[in-house]
Amino acid sequence: MKKYSTVAAVDLGSNSFRLQVARVVDDQLYPLDSLKDTVRLGAGLGADNSLDQDTCNRALASLGRFGERLRGLPLGAVRAVGTNTFRVATNAQEFLQQAEGRTRFSG
Repeated sequence: MKKYSTVAAVDLGSNSFRLQVARVVDDQLYPLDSLKDTVRLGAGLGADNSLDQDTCNRALASLGRFGERLRGLPLGAVRAVGTNTFRVATNAQEFLQQAEGRTRFSG
């Protein structure tokens, strides 16, 4: 496994999206930066199990900000996890394609 001097974690939660960036020194993590945006992803899931456009826009704007902070990090140094909302949303794949364009990362 390749080692990185800086790593990042992205948590795409039902209420908030969070980004944590840390420096790695001798297998210890030292926080460098933290971002949090309230997106309310779960609340944007409609009766037809699709994410509404306003929620997608908020989420994509957040990921755009995260992407700016992640710029310059190697792809392998970033890990992202998504909430159950992404597993049940009928338009999750469309959203994730747009998200990749905003961040340059794929999942």
